[in-house]
Amino acid sequence: MAPAITLAADAPTLSAANTGFMLICSALVLIMTPGLAFFYGGMVRVKSTLNMLMMSFISMGIITILWVLYGFSLAFGTDSGSVIGWSSDFVGLSGIGKVELWDGYTIPIYVFAVFQLMFAIITPALISGALADRVKFTAWSLFIALWATVVYFPVAHWVWGTGGWAFELGVIDFAGGTAVHINAGAAALGVILVIGKRVGFKKDPMRPHSLPLVMLGAGLLWFGWFGFNAGSWLGNDDGVGALMFVNTQVATAAAMLAWLAYEKIRHGAFTTLGAASGAVAGLVAITPSGGAVSPLGAIAVGAIAGVLCAMAVGLKYKFGYDDSLDVVGVHLVGGVAGSLLIGFFATGGGQSDVAGLFYGGGLDQFWKQCAGVFGVLAYSLVASAVLAFLIDKTIGMRVPEDDEIAGIDQAEHAETAYDFSGAGGGAATRTTPPAPVAGAASKKVDA
Repeated sequence: MAPAITLAADAPTLSAANTGFMLICSALVLIMTPGLAFFYGGMVRVKSTLNMLMMSFISMGIITILWVLYGFSLAFGTDSGSVIGWSSDFVGLSGIGKVELWDGYTIPIYVFAVFQLMFAIITPALISGALADRVKFTAWSLFIALWATVVYFPVAHWVWGTGGWAFELGVIDFAGGTAVHINAGAAALGVILVIGKRVGFKKDPMRPHSLPLVMLGAGLLWFGWFGFNAGSWLGNDDGVGALMFVNTQVATAAAMLAWLAYEKIRHGAFTTLGAASGAVAGLVAITPSGGAVSPLGAIAVGAIAGVLCAMAVGLKYKFGYDDSLDVVGVHLVGGVAGSLLIGFFATGGGQSDVAGLFYGGGLDQFWKQCAGVFGVLAYSLVASAVLAFLIDKTIGMRVPEDDEIAGIDQAEHAETAYDFSGAGGGAATRTTPPAPVAGAASKKVDA
């Protein structure tokens, strides 16, 4: 059954303003997935561009259908054992009235369901950046369907569902530090440990082919993240969403500057890739914490995350795991940092009266955050590795080595990202060599 709506005189009534606000936020969160596709797509080599885009786009198709069929019910249905939900009315979204309200809020269940759907879409798409260049598209599609079912839907219930163990423990995750970013980052690590490194890892140059595309993707992510974060309060009545909006901007700016400063000191240059990555690191870190900290606290969270993530991206070379586009370094490390820093910077004047260590609250909340962080991390890491192993041993996860070297776009999609066949003013069709320029031979001899 759907959550019962209280009939008391002060029961919530449908708010057109909040409903409209949440529909806009849902659209903003959806645009983050194409933004992520551009961000990742620009970071890979030319021969993998389309595959990288498609690994994000296919999530919009597969996860949408699964969410309607049973995902919403598993994540937000009536709790069972603090680990999973289930409500028959949510199966197929078939037993929900069009103006039936989400329990305790002023928006329809349909609006809450579609907002949460957008989170479910982007989370598996985040994993794809770690697997660039080498995964079969059919295997990836099967993996995200299984991963959403076995990992994302239960974890979303743990963190946000009434009765979920992390929710009941009091773990603070405003918009997805554990359920989205740690979840995806740990999953990425689990999968790459199973499927192995790219051909030529640490030997061949694997530089981004289009930094403008990376910056475009980062800009779309930054823009859409305001819906991701501010919308997670599910309304706009008490100022908490506004606080989260401000903190999202502040932390992102601080993280970008911190990353660039670290990069200049460590490597001697301010790079566009560093600016884009730093911004995303700040967005990740403020996602769980932005409703609990002040704007000054958001500066601290962003700056700390920017430096930590900039340091973490190099760990793959030290430890030998091939995280192609630094999903572990940015999303896992940024999510852990943002979640744990709540235990220090929570003011007690934001989303709740819970205060962190620096505001007189001791370490109680920090230990709760640790439980949520490491519980999700461990489960996602192990479950994701198991799923990848099973798929690899059945249909195979990786493309053949020759296809990987030649280019996964042509092998998996029969297309290339850029067609230059018409360029060059007809030079490509010349059948006879051009006439020699007078004096050219003598100049060559003289040289």
